[in-house]
Amino acid sequence: MLTIRFSRIGKRKNPFYRIIISEKQRDTHDRYLELLGHYDPRTKEISLKADRITHWIRMGATLSNSVFNLLVQHKVIQSDTKRKSVAISGRRKAAIAEKDKAPEVPKAEATAEAETEAPAPEAPQS
Repeated sequence: MLTIRFSRIGKRKNPFYRIIISEKQRDTHDRYLELLGHYDPRTKEISLKADRITHWIRMGATLSNSVFNLLVQHKVIQSDTKRKSVAISGRRKAAIAEKDKAPEVPKAEATAEAETEAPAPEAPQS
């Protein structure tokens, strides 16, 4: 199965990506069939061979989530939604669920409670 994905090149803390098509099982630094473009996330510079990308998609190549989102953003392909590729740990999912379950006090009620609990200021004596 062919897939279009990023191949990271560049130095440490200075990423630069090639957009390549290769076998899904192959390493991204191994041989690839074709170089389809490049992307620099720091300067947002991008170079795409849109005609070749659409050719490979028509031939049945799949897209990685990151490449899919990039191509949608640059209007190479049409889609209403983006794919999510963020993995959330079980501990973080539990924390998010607890936060959603916690009852929230509306701001109006919270300020009303604060006003009733606060002591009245004393009038200055002359």
